[in-house]
Amino acid sequence: MNRDVMQQAVSAMRHDLRRTLLTMAGMAWGIATVVLLLSYGNGFARAITNIFESFGATAVGVFPGRTSQQAGGGKAGVQVRFTNDDIELLRNNVPLCRHVVRMLSKDSTVQNNNRSFSFPVMGLDPSIQDIWNLEMEQGRFIDDADNMQHGLYAVIASEARDKLFSGMPAIGESIRIDGVSFEVIGVGAPRMQEGDNDNNRVIYIPYNSMDVLKDNHYLDGMWLDSAGLNHDKLEKTIRETLATAHNFKPDDHRAVFVFDAQKQLSQFSIISMALKVLLAFIGTITLGIGGVGLMNIMLVSVTQRTREIGVEKALGARRHDILWQFLAEAMVITAVGGVLGILLSYAVSISVGRLTLYSALAKHAEAGDIRLIVSPMILLVATSILAVVGVISGMVPAMRAANLDPIEALRYCRRPRASRPSSSMFTADSGGPNTILIMRGIFARRWRQKGWRPRTWNTGASATMAEGGPAHSLTSVRPTAIWCRMLGSTVSMPAKLW
Repeated sequence: MNRDVMQQAVSAMRHDLRRTLLTMAGMAWGIATVVLLLSYGNGFARAITNIFESFGATAVGVFPGRTSQQAGGGKAGVQVRFTNDDIELLRNNVPLCRHVVRMLSKDSTVQNNNRSFSFPVMGLDPSIQDIWNLEMEQGRFIDDADNMQHGLYAVIASEARDKLFSGMPAIGESIRIDGVSFEVIGVGAPRMQEGDNDNNRVIYIPYNSMDVLKDNHYLDGMWLDSAGLNHDKLEKTIRETLATAHNFKPDDHRAVFVFDAQKQLSQFSIISMALKVLLAFIGTITLGIGGVGLMNIMLVSVTQRTREIGVEKALGARRHDILWQFLAEAMVITAVGGVLGILLSYAVSISVGRLTLYSALAKHAEAGDIRLIVSPMILLVATSILAVVGVISGMVPAMRAANLDPIEALRYCRRPRASRPSSSMFTADSGGPNTILIMRGIFARRWRQKGWRPRTWNTGASATMAEGGPAHSLTSVRPTAIWCRMLGSTVSMPAKLW
């Protein structure tokens, strides 16, 4: 039965193909809008994540400041200074701490032959490569052996290499930092750089080698990363640990500054989620407009096929049969429009490629741009929205058709279109209840067979062409509509109804 209903739905759509195609186009546009808007929101969230990951998404920086509150008899305004002992304190007290790195920095004069520039020089432990997600373009990064041996080795960033060597090979060459000779062992890959940021002009050297340029007893800061997910607790643990060692109150935020990239990313994630919800709402509204168009077309179809519905009910069709008939037609239109819309969204996402976002503000920031990626989750959400809209849009006309009174439906009269000839229509003089009995026997036995072409109609009735042509027996005419008299009105029956 379901197969017959689907075939009937397809036949009804082919009857007015232009109207069906326009309705499908509206549904396709709506679902394509939903998919593309959700893809944009997903691409925006991914771009923000890429930006943080390029600098180290799990990096936590701890920097000394001055106390703003009295604690333990000490006055406010005391300078907090970090030493190597604080590194051990954090390593032993911070849960799931993977790396703890010391940091010293200094703006120094860097020379290569007659080229001289002022670059920031940073003394760091080798684990900073994992915390900051530093990638190498050439050579290698400093390692533990370089740090333990106080090796005079340097890793230069990409822009520093261009200024110092002007395209010449840099690996193995020597540069002078404040008059001290260092061997270049690596060149860093370009990083995202905003405005006058020095990310691509930094010189990295081992922390223990920094003593030739600056006193390294006190640290300028510490960097660490943790595998823990509760970053509020992580910051609280850091403050409590350092407060005990340096005699300040843990709630004194000016004594120690803590930068947590993961917390910053979480705040942007909330913004990204709000944007996704907004875009999904806008897309649903757009798809809902297409659903209104589908509902309108189906209501028109119900009105045009009122007599057909009346005859079906007179022949024994139940409410759920009529309901399923029109709902199936609406769902077929929705499904075909949905497939076309998804294909359209794929075509648009591939053709658009990358949308400028962070690269408009920073150099080497293509990873921070938006890419329209149609993921399976987006398709699942869009399909769910499409199914809800399709069911609601098709259910209202289907319920209206199912609730029609068969007698009132048979009484419904609509003037045939003048543009369509009625040569294929005829009138049957047999009327009253006998007509229904005859039709029930004919259609039940013959018109349910394949081909819709009855071999013989033994009704004993004669037929007259609507144009007033000669009479024909029902065995010689294959009409597209039967006109019969019942209850004082004329009833139309499409030939392919059964």
